[in-house]
Amino acid sequence: MQKCNPGKTPVDIESKFGANGDPVSDPMLYRSLASALQYLTFTRSDISYAVQHVFLYMHDPREPHLVALKRISCYVTLSRSSAEAEYKGVANMVIETAWVRNILCELHAPLFTATLVYCDNVSAVYLSTNPVQHQRTKHIEIDIHFVRDFVASA
Repeated sequence: MQKCNPGKTPVDIESKFGANGDPVSDPMLYRSLASALQYLTFTRSDISYAVQHVFLYMHDPREPHLVALKRISCYVTLSRSSAEAEYKGVANMVIETAWVRNILCELHAPLFTATLVYCDNVSAVYLSTNPVQHQRTKHIEIDIHFVRDFVASA
């Protein structure tokens, strides 16, 4: 995994899983990695589908399944730095805050002051204030625009 190339998607959409291929040399390693990725799906719904499919072969893992696990791991390595994870958290908090504010407005109890969302990650704060989109942040571009639009309208 040290010399792996990052993946743009968590699953290879061209291939289908099956019970073919050689058995993996260390099934416990396969199960350990799959379990770690399953735990990660609580906060990373984008890998849920791929992890679910590799989990189907926990009882008898084969080489193609291990390759799929490695691909998911490469995708996770590419797509999340701590700044992006923090920014995703900020975006989720802004979404929840907007929902609560809209509910209060519908109940005729609007808030007249801005809701503050705090973030202690300098890079995440920089992402929210920098108007220039960089190649490495394109996959969170929707979140960035949502947060900026919400802040501008508040």
